[in-house]
Amino acid sequence: MEVQPNRKASIKMQTELPGPQARQLLERRLASVPRGPFNTMPTFAAKGEGALLTDVDGNVFIDFAGAIGTLNVGHCPPRVVDALKAQLELYLHPSFHVMMYEPYVALAEKLNALTPGDYPKKTFFLSSGAEAVENAVKIARKYTGRRAIISFERGFHGRTFMAMSLTSKVKPYKNGFGPFAPDTYKMPYPYYYRAPNGMTQDEVDDQILRKFEDFFLSEVPGDEVAAVIMEPVQGEGGFVIASTRFIQGVKTICEKYGIIFIADEVQTGFGRTGSLFAMTHHGVVPDLMTMSKSIAAGLPISAVTGRADIMDAPGIGEIGGTYGGSPLGCVAALEVIAMLEEERLPERAIAIGTAVGQRFTQLQQELPCIGDLRGIGAMCAIELVKDPISKDPDKELTSRILQEAHKRGLIVMSAGIYGNVIRILCPLVITDEQLAEGLDVLEQAFRIWGTP
Repeated sequence: MEVQPNRKASIKMQTELPGPQARQLLERRLASVPRGPFNTMPTFAAKGEGALLTDVDGNVFIDFAGAIGTLNVGHCPPRVVDALKAQLELYLHPSFHVMMYEPYVALAEKLNALTPGDYPKKTFFLSSGAEAVENAVKIARKYTGRRAIISFERGFHGRTFMAMSLTSKVKPYKNGFGPFAPDTYKMPYPYYYRAPNGMTQDEVDDQILRKFEDFFLSEVPGDEVAAVIMEPVQGEGGFVIASTRFIQGVKTICEKYGIIFIADEVQTGFGRTGSLFAMTHHGVVPDLMTMSKSIAAGLPISAVTGRADIMDAPGIGEIGGTYGGSPLGCVAALEVIAMLEEERLPERAIAIGTAVGQRFTQLQQELPCIGDLRGIGAMCAIELVKDPISKDPDKELTSRILQEAHKRGLIVMSAGIYGNVIRILCPLVITDEQLAEGLDVLEQAFRIWGTP
């Protein structure tokens, strides 16, 4: 995408960060909220619209973070807001466990129809991605009668007890919070950019797939493993993408040993990768799928969808939650799905990814700090290194570039086990002009700090 210097700017920076109003709120935050919850931007939101966020001091930012991949349809999409207003006039939360309501069933029907697999499916709802993961594990154990759960290195599945145990990155997610849930194990996940010199992609895949057989001999027999849980693209792990060959290979192993294959599509789902769900790219049909984040334009709701026989394994009252599948979340999700389909937002994700890739492929030729570019659809990552030969991660440079981008009006975040990956998760409703302006800001930050 070419720079258009005469286009109308969306970013409007009225103050330094934090501005005077934000500083007052920051003092209150520090006095009343524990330090644990992290904050990317040192300011406070006042209004969101599409791919723009305005803070309390009137600064207008372009959002390349999307609430960590939660806002595929953007901030405050009018049709979702209207649906919520209509629901507010009816009832807020009778709790599905007390008196049922139609939007819960309608959304379950919709997800049963849209998720991969032509077998009978069922869906139930919770409030967060971590809850979905916890309950998918419960369902898999109940169905199989087995105990062991396998996840992958660098994977992220949440911060609750089981989800945290399945998560790989120690700091900040697990440090000091152990001991962790027993019978959870981790396998390697392909990281082709960091594979030993000379190893082909197929060789990396084969080596890891062989480790499964060794694991079943040395750690836990295959017939005692209840489930394997996998992100089709590792989110917090740095947007690391495995090959179709590898993902299909893991699914084949699961089928061989009667292991439930759980696809964690919390971050990849709902159009982000150019398909409604990322597993579709690989031709893999999971047994269970966890969803959240962009399902409902930012409202807290999550889902577990899967084969009907597996989903029916728990008895009455054995799964659920008081706030699971709130009416507001359900009506928002139904409207989000309609937007994705009618506005062809998965296709838009591909166009966004192409624009990001073109811009930074060109910049990579000039700046040796850009070690790797990867992405699928609008889930894009730039990995920064100290030099292209050693590939030593450059967390410090990553931090400087992000800070420069922030003060220039771009909201963008890092990721990766080394903290050296810049991730782009802009809303899929971002305009071409806003996308180009945001990429201009990021390129400027790279040129300031990343030029040799």
